[in-house]
Amino acid sequence: MRPVVCIVGRPNVGKSTLFNKIVGRRIAITEDRPGVTRDRIYAEAEWLNNYFILIDTGGIEPYSDDIILSQIKRQAEIAIDTADVILFVVDGLGGITSTDREIANILRKSGKEVLLVCNKIDTPKTPDEIYEFYELGFGEPIVVSAGQSLGLGDLLDEIIKKFPENKDTDYEEGVIKASIIGKPNVGKSSLINNVLGENRVIVSNVPGTTRDAVDTPFTYKGDKYVFIDTAGVRRKRSISENIERYSVIRTLTAIERSDVSILVIDATVGVTEQDAKIAGYAHERGKGLIIAVNKWDLIEKSNKTYREFEKNIKNTLSFVTYAPIVFISAKTGKRVDKLLQIIKEVYNSYTKRISTGVLNDIINEAVLLNQPPTDKGRRLKIYYGTQVGVMPPKFVIFINDKELLHFSYERYLENQIRLNFGYEGTPLQFEFKEKGD
Repeated sequence: MRPVVCIVGRPNVGKSTLFNKIVGRRIAITEDRPGVTRDRIYAEAEWLNNYFILIDTGGIEPYSDDIILSQIKRQAEIAIDTADVILFVVDGLGGITSTDREIANILRKSGKEVLLVCNKIDTPKTPDEIYEFYELGFGEPIVVSAGQSLGLGDLLDEIIKKFPENKDTDYEEGVIKASIIGKPNVGKSSLINNVLGENRVIVSNVPGTTRDAVDTPFTYKGDKYVFIDTAGVRRKRSISENIERYSVIRTLTAIERSDVSILVIDATVGVTEQDAKIAGYAHERGKGLIIAVNKWDLIEKSNKTYREFEKNIKNTLSFVTYAPIVFISAKTGKRVDKLLQIIKEVYNSYTKRISTGVLNDIINEAVLLNQPPTDKGRRLKIYYGTQVGVMPPKFVIFINDKELLHFSYERYLENQIRLNFGYEGTPLQFEFKEKGD
């Protein structure tokens, strides 16, 4: 387990900006509006060869009756429970507020290591206003300007001093990363909550509730996973807020970071053009893909319902016929265990490597069963093939003339390799080279 550092504070004190500066890239949404960072955001960070997990949280408003704001408070409380070190961020120029005092009370009750961070101090000289923050009871405030990158080295030095000695600060190997993708309100967050058995992400029937990509680590049957829950991707004409634009970019980033993408489809709506577009993102980036049809418990079924729905998916998503389809209900938990089993199987395909000798036996057999095409008396010759990569599996096949290679024969060779080696759920990449290339 790596140490966990959590950033908390009231809205608009610069928590997300500080988060982005520490992890070194723009992950959290930074916009001067309360409630923009709605869910916890996880990222890996490093300072002087000390690796840790950094969590950004939404701004805490203890006195609000708003449903979303109250859930933000709950999310922050869960993050505090998870953390080894807490960064309590305040506005160094704005002075102490009643909300700051209430958050300080919550943190004192947690019993965790707390560093008080006075942000937005853009000058080398410490202003007198800083000293009133001693009243909060967390010792000497650490003065920084996240926007100007001032004081961050001193802050990070203090953070790593607080790490517990029994925590491993190195990276973990072999974690299966699965991004949960799909349109808004199809049940992505509900699926994660069902797997975890806790309300780790905000669940609401309002489309667009999950705006940030949330990394959720868990273990299942001895294997380590990270679920990356993403904001739903809307049609372009539906995107009006800057925040929603960030969410589309984040979905693409989440797919990029993952090994396997799980496309969640609403069974009550059916497969749509937008689902095809989202699946295309994962396919183009060479990621493993699973199609999870959610809300299956709400469908009236007959003997033909399952087959007709599956046929419709395969017709609409004809470019990803390798993707397994599983019908689930995140609400009741129906076949969620099956989905987890398929994630492991797809990951095994995604990382599978075949020896050159066995691969060429299959290629030679395929050539005998179906002779390569000819053109003007010249026939395509296949000399040999070799696998050169995984994640996704990539093959190089040497031939005599690229101009003789038809797309249909390339697809035939791919189908023969899939038939013999499985490769369910993963795209395969082929590069054909002439001898001497």
